[in-house]
Amino acid sequence: MLASGLINKPVYRWWVFAAVALGTLTSVINHGGMSVALPTIAQYFDADLATVQWVVIAEGLTISALLLPMGRLSDIVGRKRIFLAGLVIFIIAAVFAATSGSIIALIGAKALQGLGAAMTQGTGMAMVTSVFPASERGKGIGSHASVVGTGGVLGPIAGGFLITALDWRWLFYINIFMGLATIIVVLLIVRSEAFRHDTRSSRYDYGGAALSTAVLLTFLLAVSNGSRMGWTSPPIILGFIGFVVFLVAFVRWELRSPSPMLDMSLFRSKVFSIGIGTNFMSFLGITSSRFLLPFYLQAALGYTPALVGFALLPNAASRIVMGPLSGRLSDRYGWKPFNIIGLLLSAVGLLILATLTSTSSIVVALVGILVQSIGSGLFQSPNSASIFSAADSRRHGVVAAFVNLSRNSGNVTGTAIAASIVTAVMISSGYEVKIDAVLDAGPGSGLLESFLSGLKTAFLIMAALQVIGAIASIFKTDSQREQPTGISESQPQTERVTS
Repeated sequence: MLASGLINKPVYRWWVFAAVALGTLTSVINHGGMSVALPTIAQYFDADLATVQWVVIAEGLTISALLLPMGRLSDIVGRKRIFLAGLVIFIIAAVFAATSGSIIALIGAKALQGLGAAMTQGTGMAMVTSVFPASERGKGIGSHASVVGTGGVLGPIAGGFLITALDWRWLFYINIFMGLATIIVVLLIVRSEAFRHDTRSSRYDYGGAALSTAVLLTFLLAVSNGSRMGWTSPPIILGFIGFVVFLVAFVRWELRSPSPMLDMSLFRSKVFSIGIGTNFMSFLGITSSRFLLPFYLQAALGYTPALVGFALLPNAASRIVMGPLSGRLSDRYGWKPFNIIGLLLSAVGLLILATLTSTSSIVVALVGILVQSIGSGLFQSPNSASIFSAADSRRHGVVAAFVNLSRNSGNVTGTAIAASIVTAVMISSGYEVKIDAVLDAGPGSGLLESFLSGLKTAFLIMAALQVIGAIASIFKTDSQREQPTGISESQPQTERVTS
């Protein structure tokens, strides 16, 4: 293990970052690989699309529902402990997934893997922000974003290779190997003393954890099933009513709790509340394009799945560059201009994608993808740094969980909204929403044109949301003039690093 004296040295923050980055890569590569593996898994288990989609949804719902409880728990019992426990659960779930004998067993294993991922995601970013001083927080978060981008590139490529050369089960064998490697690195490098100053209470808010889970599950289940069951169907209406009831109960509970899971006073800060809201809006746009573009490229341009993967590479590749660059620049010039410009660029990219037709050149699609991804990459790292600046380091566990929650819930919601818009437009045009028929429809056919009309509507709505987010960012308080609670300007640099 590293000597304890190294904790106070600047180089140590990068050792912690490397350990967390390996865990992040494991999770992101797993997610990217699964997106490529779904057709193969569906064929292997003879499952339909409505069933096999739950291989991904089960994990996403579990992560979203448990991020806040796990982030708060890490603030209490220690971030290293929760991070390691999450890795152990992730590995065990990978073993169950690799040996699954049915699609139901695989879905259950992926839900368990979501628990492990929630524990690592809810603590990983907090570990990074805890060891970086406030003046370099954007650099740390930006570098973390580049790791996510790297995983976004490697996941589909590695997944496609493993499925083609070996078997889909190797996606989970790789999870096991990488998870074990991460555990070893964390045990050797990360010292619990680096985060000890972050613990502020030994009491855990079980009521708040249960209510927050209920809030997110009712909302995400209603949103993800709305297009399939009908937005006015009794189950969906009851789901949204339940969401409102649980949300009100959660807020009331947290306001009265002596040791709340989520300190509601954080929302008094415009930096925090607007930052979380715009982060959610950003991922709505990212996910809607990531979900719809593969269908467009295959149906309208006749691309094979392999070529679709390469066409989407600029999306992840640009994040590798923009994440650390925007993070470093925001440390020097402040986060606000990058928030505003980034969201506006993202809107421009979506507007370009909204012009796509069945005869458009691939160049138009690539330009739209590139502009949108550059914009979102320019926005995310500075925005995350601004959110962390609104809270002292003792609450970075739950803040990190909330940042990741806005991303995961944005991903689930963005997919559901995009699918609902396209479905509604196609049905209003008199066509059934059958993916095979859309993929087989030729250019100029009414079926394909109705799909493209829905795609255009979805991208226009998402572009409008990016503009609203940019306008909201104008009114965020400058974090450099708003001192985080519990940290004074006179605090020694060494203490900032270890807290």
